[in-house]
Amino acid sequence: MKLNLKVIQPLLLIGLFSLQSCSPIFNGIYGFKKLKTLTEDEIITTAVKFNIPLENCLVLDTNYKSLLKSFDTLTQAETVKNHYQPLQMLYFNKDKKLISFHANCYAGGFPNLKWDRTKSFSTFPPQTVAPLDSLFGYSMILKYTHKLKPMAQNLNEQMVDEYVVLVFWNRFLGRQSKRMIALLQQNAALAKDKNLKIIYINNDNFFVQNLD
Repeated sequence: MKLNLKVIQPLLLIGLFSLQSCSPIFNGIYGFKKLKTLTEDEIITTAVKFNIPLENCLVLDTNYKSLLKSFDTLTQAETVKNHYQPLQMLYFNKDKKLISFHANCYAGGFPNLKWDRTKSFSTFPPQTVAPLDSLFGYSMILKYTHKLKPMAQNLNEQMVDEYVVLVFWNRFLGRQSKRMIALLQQNAALAKDKNLKIIYINNDNFFVQNLD
C-alpha cells in the first residue's frame, strides 16, 4: 500500500511542536511567519540572515512529495512522517550512512524547541534522538534538490568528507529555524580536525505546494 500524504499532513501540523493551535498568538510566540512562495533572491536574503553559507545552500524540489508517497503505508508511515518534518538535521558518516537524526517532532519545548534537552549536542556527532533508518539515503535526498544559481558548487558529486550533515530549514518557522542552525554550527565546532561539510536545504516552497 502506498502512503497517503493526506493522512500525514494533518499529523505534521498537529505534531510540529506537540501543540494543536494555529492561532496568530500561537504563531507569534513560536516565531512563525506566513507560509509563502519564496523567490531565489528571498531564499538568499533569508539564508544570509540565518548565517548560512550560500555556496552550501540547496532548495528542496516540490516533487520530493513523490518520494514520500512511494513508501508503504503500513510498514513505513512513521519513518516517512519523520522525514516530512520541516526542520531536520541528518548526520552521515564517510560511507553516507545515517548515524544521527534530529527532527522537530522529537524536540519538544516552549516557547522554543529544545533540541538539546537530552544534551545530545554536547558531543560531535550528536547522539541521535529520532530513530535511524536507511530509506532516505544521502544521495536519494540530494536527487530532490537543486542549486541556488549561480553561487552553489556541485554538491551532488561524490564527496570524501568524514561527515556530512543535511539540514532542512525554512523561513516560515522563523526563529525556530535560526536557533536550530545556530545550535548545529556550535556543535560543528566540536568536530575540530574532522573533515565536515554542512549542506543547508531550504524547504519553504515545498511546503507551500504540499500543505494546501
